[in-house]
Amino acid sequence: MKVGILGGTFSPIHYGHLILAETAYDRFGLDKVMIMPAGDPYFKDLNKMAADEHRENMTRLAIEGNPHFEFSDMELKREGKTYTVDTLIDLTTQHPDDEFYFIVGSDTLYNIEKWYRPAEIFQMAKFLTSCRNIENQALTEQIDYLKNKFGAKIYNLYMPNIDISSTDIRDKVKHGMSIRYFTPDAVIEYIQEHNLYQD
Repeated sequence: MKVGILGGTFSPIHYGHLILAETAYDRFGLDKVMIMPAGDPYFKDLNKMAADEHRENMTRLAIEGNPHFEFSDMELKREGKTYTVDTLIDLTTQHPDDEFYFIVGSDTLYNIEKWYRPAEIFQMAKFLTSCRNIENQALTEQIDYLKNKFGAKIYNLYMPNIDISSTDIRDKVKHGMSIRYFTPDAVIEYIQEHNLYQD
């Protein structure tokens, strides 16, 4: 199977995430996309995020009804700091015949050398990276650099620029602004019901 992986803190998950995952599924002929909330990533401050339970519930609500999206709690269940390399080791051990495609925003490629054991990550998964339908010389050079240094397999995922961020959504909620059309209605209702992102 060709399996996509979309990870993130998802606090909250939004349409930018969902469109990225759906575009990867469609354009690369994936069999499914695992939507995987991060557990305790070493590079993020979870104090600003909703609790794991809420991030899980919002993610499940957001992907409900999409038959080729699959929720994964692998990283939420792992104790301590979570690292992508450990997740891929587990997945490739459990499913040795599957191909894994890590779906990321283009900004990730500029920081990935700082990830834990990046060479092993590139050995275990191909990367699908979002980019706009315009030539981006800096991104092209970074992709070539990673290919040369790590033998990385990186493919451009051309899609419209969707300028939505979880940080912006949290800020809007905090200030009583509308987040309609930023995230699915079920997620909005959950945020309101549980008074998330309020001081």
